[in-house]
Amino acid sequence: MPSIQIETLSRASFAPFGDVIMLDGARHYPINEGTTERYHALTFADTAEQNGQTILSLFRAQARALPLEIRVMERHPLGSQAFVPMTHDLAAEYLVVVAPAGEFRLESLRAFLCQGFQGVNYAKGVWHHPLIALHKISDFIVMDRVGQGHNCDELSLATDLWLTEAALDHARDI
Repeated sequence: MPSIQIETLSRASFAPFGDVIMLDGARHYPINEGTTERYHALTFADTAEQNGQTILSLFRAQARALPLEIRVMERHPLGSQAFVPMTHDLAAEYLVVVAPAGEFRLESLRAFLCQGFQGVNYAKGVWHHPLIALHKISDFIVMDRVGQGHNCDELSLATDLWLTEAALDHARDI
C-alpha cells in the first residue's frame, strides 16, 4: 500500500497552496480598552469573481480512520476556501491533502498534519481532499464563496495512495 508522506503544517511549507491561519507569529495589537487582543488580517477571502459573496458556514466533520485511501480531490476555481477548527484542544488534529492549482498532477500531492489551533485557507483553484478530521467529530468555521458560476470541480482518482498511521506518527516525530 503506497503511503503519502505527511508533513507538519507551517506557513512556509503551505504557502504554495494558500495561508495558514494561526496566532503564532501573527500581527496583533490590543483593542477594547486593552481587554482584547486583535490578531489582524490572518487571511483574505478571494470570492469576488463573477459577483460572488463571502459567507461563513459551520462544517461538522466525522472522524476518519487511517489508513484512508485518497480517492477524490476537489477545487474551487472562483474562490478561496478557509477552514478554522472550533477548538482549544491542542491535541485536536486533522489532515489536509493538496495539489497546486492548474491541471491536476498526482505526483504533486502533499499532505499536512494540522493542529487544532491551526486553520488553512486554500487559494482559489488549489486542489484539496475533502475535510479529514481525526480522532473525533470536529467542527470548523468555513469561509468560502456563494454566487453564480461553477465553483466546485471534483476529480475521482484511480490510485492506490493512502494516508497511514505510520506516516502520521512520522509527521508527529518531526
